[in-house]
Amino acid sequence: MARVLIVGAGLTGSLCAALLRRETARPLHLTVWDKAGDSGGRMITASSPHNSQCTVDLGAQYITCTSHHAKKHQSFYDELLAHGVLKPLTSPIEGMVMKDGECNFVAPQGVSSIIKHYLKESGADICFRQCVTQINLRNDKWEVSKETGSPEQFDIVVLTMPVPQILQLQGDITNLISERQRQQLESVSYSSRYALGLFYEAGTKIDVPWAGQYINSNPCIRFISIDNKKRNIESSEIGPSLVVHTTVPFGVTHLEHSTEDVQELIFQQLEDILPGLPPPVATKCQKWRHSQKQ
Repeated sequence: MARVLIVGAGLTGSLCAALLRRETARPLHLTVWDKAGDSGGRMITASSPHNSQCTVDLGAQYITCTSHHAKKHQSFYDELLAHGVLKPLTSPIEGMVMKDGECNFVAPQGVSSIIKHYLKESGADICFRQCVTQINLRNDKWEVSKETGSPEQFDIVVLTMPVPQILQLQGDITNLISERQRQQLESVSYSSRYALGLFYEAGTKIDVPWAGQYINSNPCIRFISIDNKKRNIESSEIGPSLVVHTTVPFGVTHLEHSTEDVQELIFQQLEDILPGLPPPVATKCQKWRHSQKQ
């Protein structure tokens, strides 16, 4: 039985694992490693420490299906809709630019539920806090070393993490990447930003007419979403949640600052946009060093 390691438990890694399980005739032992403490990657959903049902999407906010992708990948959308992982986005998002033939979806259980769906389908062994450092060729096997624990051997290794993290890997893999491939990989660039999730007590009211809003006039904040409202979830037992995404220039400028300092700056700007916003019971500030490929 071939041993396959997929590094990265985001959308690419989870879908890769599910497709390998579905499409490969030969038996496979699938393993997925991620350096984080949970699956999701840049589609992570965070929970309030006071109520696990109060969640906020810190990465991707909704899924846009273009007319091209609707034709090419319709079966994927149909599957996720049939399982209730996705549903049409019907809540008002101010400032959203829609192109002809596009439609948008939200994940009622948080956007990371898409990743969890594919990981479950794959039947893979999933290990978190596994940070890969080296990949070497040993007796026709790939020996993968990590920050903690003993190296492990696999027949196939699939790398799905951001390109800069691939280029940092040591070992024989550095000799397998040609100069042209390395130049192509080094030319890939990412935008950087911060996301701030705010969790509130049950019964808290955030009185705005929208579920999400794109901001064009603030140097710090680019997007705000009342996350439960975006997903059309209203409950007297679960408090609302709000997420703020910063602009890319702000993210780049403050990339090496402490998250505590950045959080305070975001709060100051948020007060100007939403004066009188009640204080949250918990917060989660996420630095996206590799936010979106440019």
